Amino acid sequence: MLQAEFSFYAELNDFLPPQRRQVSFTYHLKERASIKDTIEAIGVPHTEVDLIAVNGESVDFSYLVRDGDRIAVYPVSASRDIELDSLVRPSLLQQVQFVLDVHLGKLAMSLRLLGFDALYRNDYDDEELAEISSQEERILLTQDRGLLKRSIVTHGYYVRSSDPQQQVVEVLRRFDLFGAIAPLRRCVRCNGLLESVTKAEIGDRLPPLTQKYYDEFARCLNCDRIYWKGAHYEGIQKSIDRWQSLATK
Repeated sequence: MLQAEFSFYAELNDFLPPQRRQVSFTYHLKERASIKDTIEAIGVPHTEVDLIAVNGESVDFSYLVRDGDRIAVYPVSASRDIELDSLVRPSLLQQVQFVLDVHLGKLAMSLRLLGFDALYRNDYDDEELAEISSQEERILLTQDRGLLKRSIVTHGYYVRSSDPQQQVVEVLRRFDLFGAIAPLRRCVRCNGLLESVTKAEIGDRLPPLTQKYYDEFARCLNCDRIYWKGAHYEGIQKSIDRWQSLATK
């Protein structure tokens, strides 16, 4: 029987039972195991981890835990203040794009509203989500910690809040996306990009009052849906302004 002392920092404590939060604790292993498997056995998905220090030295996920090790595990928010190079941080994606699980449909629509590429279907199963995340290099957003423990998932985030509005703030803060917001460039229904169109091009598809009072239109390149700044626009703009204002808080 081996034993090691673990300390988890900041939001990683969300995954621990109350008696293990914000304290160092001893964990027993029947045999040597990788530190990745051990951390996940304790309850923390590997995608939430940004830095692991064993006896003061940075290690990668393949490190085999030894008897008497002192292990500190940090998320992104806490690792920035540690003077060690991370050996577990995944490579940066060329562009930020997401795939969301079946429980996060409202979050997907909000991310699209803000201009982010957010794949979502209400019939994706766990295997599909993991494959899409891996093959298309998409950040997997989910409220299923087991899904984030799948080995092929390298970029992911466990969404804590159950409030769709707060979920948006969570994701923007976690991935530092406030400066990348580009509202109203994606279709909220299918995730396709929008293009500007003239009234003459789509006039026969518009309700009479819309055709009379509005002059600016956009069309989804994927599903052909038409958009204009109608009655709901003011409320949408207020939501966007509120999310953007949080960048300074």
